[in-house]
Amino acid sequence: MKHLVAGLLLSLWLAPALAADARSPLGLWQTVDDKTGQPRAEVRLYAMGDELYGRIEKSYTPGAEKRTCVKCKDDRKNQPILGLLIIRKLHRDGDVWLGGDILDPESGSVYRCRIEMGADDRQLNVRGYIGFALLGRTQTWKRLAGS
Repeated sequence: MKHLVAGLLLSLWLAPALAADARSPLGLWQTVDDKTGQPRAEVRLYAMGDELYGRIEKSYTPGAEKRTCVKCKDDRKNQPILGLLIIRKLHRDGDVWLGGDILDPESGSVYRCRIEMGADDRQLNVRGYIGFALLGRTQTWKRLAGS
């Protein structure tokens, strides 16, 4: 009986944490090209401590395995596109992740970043902006199956 009560208390304690995980941005996401609407890349979002990071795992652009970020201006200059860290140091604020930056590997530009889950756990709204969040653009990424 003691074990049953302990198990019940443990499951009640873990339930909110597990429910929150369903809305977590962690996992593998498919990005979409703004101009064509076609899939562009797969980005893995992961946590290091209390910060969120994102790395390109796959590109749908032919020859991506040979490309580097030639236009990058920071420590990512000339780094391979595959494996490139494009999202750095986002902090959670309620249901939103912000405070870090996102890199556009095509232009080498770095923008402030804000991420939040879409209407369900299958979409992620990723906003890159300069200065104020009003001055930017939002992409909707799609969660990949099994992620």
